[in-house]
Amino acid sequence: MTRRATLPMLVLPCCMLLVSCAEPEPAPVVVYVEPRDPCAAHSPLRQAFFGDLHVHTSLSFDAYAFDVRVTPEQAYRFAQGDEIALPPLDAMGQGTRKIRLGRPLDFAAVTDHSEFLGEVQACITPSAQGYGSLTCQRYRQGGNSAITNLGFQLALDNRQRFEDICPPDGSGCAELLSATWQRLQTAAQGAYDKSASCRFTSFVAYEYSGAPGLSTLHRNVIFRNDRVPLPVTHYEEPTPQGLWQALDAACRNARTGCDVLAIPHNANESNGKMFRIEYPEGASLEEQRKLAELRRSMEPLFEIYQHKGDSECRNGLSGVLGAPDEQCGFEKTLRKTVPDCGEGTGSSGVARTGCVSRRDFVRNALLEGLKEQQRLGVNPLELGLIASTDTHNGSPGYVEESRFVGHRGLDDDTPDKQLGPGGITIGGMEFSPGGLVGVWAEENSRPALFDAMKRRETFGTSGPRITVRFFGGFDLPSGLCSDPSLVEKGYQLGVPMGGTLSGRSGQPPRFVVQAFRDPGEQGREGTPLQVVQIIKGALVGGVAQTTVFDVAGDRKNGAAVDVSTCVRSGAGADSLCGTWTDPTFDPSQPAFYYVRVLENPSCRWNTYLCNALPAGSRPAPCGDPEVPRTIQERAWASPIYYIPGS
Repeated sequence: MTRRATLPMLVLPCCMLLVSCAEPEPAPVVVYVEPRDPCAAHSPLRQAFFGDLHVHTSLSFDAYAFDVRVTPEQAYRFAQGDEIALPPLDAMGQGTRKIRLGRPLDFAAVTDHSEFLGEVQACITPSAQGYGSLTCQRYRQGGNSAITNLGFQLALDNRQRFEDICPPDGSGCAELLSATWQRLQTAAQGAYDKSASCRFTSFVAYEYSGAPGLSTLHRNVIFRNDRVPLPVTHYEEPTPQGLWQALDAACRNARTGCDVLAIPHNANESNGKMFRIEYPEGASLEEQRKLAELRRSMEPLFEIYQHKGDSECRNGLSGVLGAPDEQCGFEKTLRKTVPDCGEGTGSSGVARTGCVSRRDFVRNALLEGLKEQQRLGVNPLELGLIASTDTHNGSPGYVEESRFVGHRGLDDDTPDKQLGPGGITIGGMEFSPGGLVGVWAEENSRPALFDAMKRRETFGTSGPRITVRFFGGFDLPSGLCSDPSLVEKGYQLGVPMGGTLSGRSGQPPRFVVQAFRDPGEQGREGTPLQVVQIIKGALVGGVAQTTVFDVAGDRKNGAAVDVSTCVRSGAGADSLCGTWTDPTFDPSQPAFYYVRVLENPSCRWNTYLCNALPAGSRPAPCGDPEVPRTIQERAWASPIYYIPGS
């Protein structure tokens, strides 16, 4: 069975789909560092693959403490269609809730927290040196207090290892960390299909989890192959800059064939810190350029959406011109008042408190990057877009709204907990099933997928397998939507999502977007598409400004959903395509353009859950008018950047 993107209209000719009917060019060579068979399914015009690059298992301190016992090996098998068991645990320590994906993924990465990989194993292994320590005794009690006791260390300026688990001489935890890291590598290697079938790709990975002042500065670290160094943690490198430099030294400059990306996520919890551009005091312009280039190369992607909400945009924050965007209310905190950080920063974003900054949302971060491009000649925030789940159940890709069972073990294992305010942090009702990564690559292999991520030819979805292509160029013809060679000409005459255009003779570029609805699965039809939008960000007279343009479909198509039955009604599209030329183009202004594709409205997960409960025993949130009951699922395609030419 293939797990490549399949489209709903299988009987249509290929010119109606996302590939060209023209004879493809000879396939480019993919260089394999690891021994493997070449992929039989290889397309020079690239294929869409769906995956999840943010997955926690029982090796993460905040998963095990909520009774999650799903192993990395089981998580990778789940991604390919196997069943897993979630807590509550039975008398034998086995999960009692069984779940399975409706459709397997093409790829995944288990990203357990690098922090406490050794400590957790010490606390749950009776023969380990620190097993009997007070800290471990408290950890084994589980729940919120166990997580808080360890996790709060990541917010402190004077953080230090727990000496009763890890003595100052380094004994104990170092060996356990190394052994656990080897287990993660072995699990990834065992899941990677190296045969010509190329059915599934796994990546060696972990999450770096710094949270100074309880503001999220987390990054998922993804390696290209099996040539990997030991994980970097917030203990060794307390700043993102230190993380990039450590990865550069231990991986890219190690001459072992190692390559790596760091993918930031949850800027919406960073209190203005995630995308703040900082340099060491007294750094020269050249030193600043080098640091900006390091950030640009190390972090080409941003996780725009996951189970803790949306980090695309938010209305009402200072510092950006442009009309309010009604879609910026998507999956936001339910707090009635949110203080604005302005030009400063705050704290406690992990708990969804403190101020919120425009820099907490990637749309505005992209504008900050344009400003730095003008100042330095390097854009450190030249980001592509993906999404993932951040599941702490070891359940990659479990994103169906109607099936959502929570993502944090015992913290949200019952309807009351799911529909409540959250446990250790704000959660419960505010959380979602999360999203998926979409990658355009020649084949489903580590080097092909990784290289696509490096060049930012990626998109993210809020869960559905919406497929979207996006090209821009000065020579793209206006009739591409009816051209069977759309994709081929997009590559030949322009650049794909993630690419950069340079101005010439004042001529505006033309863009083409093509999107297909999620075909759904057996018994679960996908939702029709409503509209395709291009969001432009530019520096107008040095001032950041954003504008939303509809380029295909109709956001006033009258589509609706009956929340009592979740039956959808109204017009919609199986596919949408549009060509568009920027009517406000100014060749002297740097700009970016990214795509947002919206489905028709459908029921949010809490509506499915409330409807399934007896009418007389539904929790109060089921009737709370402040709680959203519907959702417009969506996809975001990586920006195409415009830089004025010389």
